[in-house]
Amino acid sequence: MFDLQLVGGALLQILQPVVLMWIAVGVFVGIVFGAIPGLTATTAIALFTPITFGLGFNESFGFLLGIYCGGYWAGAIPSILIRTPGAPGNAATALDGYPMAMSGRPAEALTISLVASWIGGVFSAITLFFFSPLISSLALDFGPQEYFSVAILGFTAVASISGKSLYKGLAAGMIGLVLSFVGLDPIDGVPRFTFGSINLLSGIETTPALIGLFAVSEALASAEKLGVKAKEIVLNMEGKMRIRWKTYWENRGTVLKSAVIGTIIGAIPGTGSVIASWLSYNEAKLSSKNPEEFGKGAVAGIIAPEVANNAVTGGACIPLLTLGIPGDPTTAVLLYALIIQGLTPGPLMIRDKFDMFAVILFILLIANFMMLGMGMVLTKQFAKVLRTPKHIMVPVILVLCVAGAYGAGNSMFEVRLALTLGVFAFFAVKLGFPVAPMVLGLVLGPVIEPNFRRALIGSQMNPAIFITSPISAVFLALTVLIVVVLYRRNKKIDKSLNQGG
Repeated sequence: MFDLQLVGGALLQILQPVVLMWIAVGVFVGIVFGAIPGLTATTAIALFTPITFGLGFNESFGFLLGIYCGGYWAGAIPSILIRTPGAPGNAATALDGYPMAMSGRPAEALTISLVASWIGGVFSAITLFFFSPLISSLALDFGPQEYFSVAILGFTAVASISGKSLYKGLAAGMIGLVLSFVGLDPIDGVPRFTFGSINLLSGIETTPALIGLFAVSEALASAEKLGVKAKEIVLNMEGKMRIRWKTYWENRGTVLKSAVIGTIIGAIPGTGSVIASWLSYNEAKLSSKNPEEFGKGAVAGIIAPEVANNAVTGGACIPLLTLGIPGDPTTAVLLYALIIQGLTPGPLMIRDKFDMFAVILFILLIANFMMLGMGMVLTKQFAKVLRTPKHIMVPVILVLCVAGAYGAGNSMFEVRLALTLGVFAFFAVKLGFPVAPMVLGLVLGPVIEPNFRRALIGSQMNPAIFITSPISAVFLALTVLIVVVLYRRNKKIDKSLNQGG
């Protein structure tokens, strides 16, 4: 049983003006960092952790968790406005957020992403409070075969984001997988596809790759059309931004499924927001009555990845607090901050330090409400970015791309990598190969390959290990089911198009 007296005491501690101020400052810093491509919530937390050394537990974690929550949503801002994901977990948001913005509804797209992020964050925080021991025990059962099966399930999203040609989408996904193989072999430590370059030994970093594949290619496509008179975007900028709760009620199935997916995936160490957002996007399209609207500005196409992305925040705290295992890179930095404050996360923390546990819960809840408030104030201002003329916007985007890629590794090599991948993606799109599957392959490759090989090595090369494990078998069965459903749906669509022709 939870001690209600400790819960009430924790809430009173958080409601102190000084603590609320630090939470607000953290949320604002997180939004600023998340909105700049290449600067993520992880970067911000790592950068600002040293200034918390002299603060108390409530103030320091109010500040850091504020950055955590604000940064995870703010990555959607450049994703929607300039098709540049602020963080890998926001890449799926660009698929429908950017088309909606280009149709003259950038403020609406940003508001949808904001509220969806708030719902995901609040849901995962509540789940953290009531179900953390149960979910953490589930995460302990994950081995290489389970990680592999989860990643393969995520890879089925290729079929949903392939556009007109499934085969070209699969080919693009395979290109992304091949790109993920660059660097040192994760098992043997042998260099692969490095062409003698020392810079490639660590592989292709996700941030410059995202910037190149999404932003640089889009900037080049826009530059190509500078001399062509295009239809002017008429922005729908309302005098007062309003949250249309009816939208989320109509998409309640997508909201709930995405929140559950994000929380559970976040609780599995080593997975994180990338897999959660793509899985949720795929599930939203799969269960939609109008799947043809996805990729053209579908509301559910923004809600699903953003709910899941921010549900990861609370989910990733579950193994951190109950097992002492970071759920993602950001919580790895938070683990360091907890140790600085004299706490040792682990199975006994909830029992022995329940008041601290409750404080973290309330900080997450309050930070999400502050994110919602600040976001509503700032959304209209962010949306005005699209009023900038193209001949000014394109150079600005390219400057941001260079700055973001350089900031990812403090090296000009990352800049050259981003520009090279951008040019490659530009021509690939011209040939009909979609960019999104490349990104999916690139980010899932480091999960798929090493876990596949480790599972086989651990089972003396017996492939049956993937189906003898109950959890792995369930994920693989879901993968087969999704592939069959998608195949039948595509076949039905092709048949109707042929009849119509």
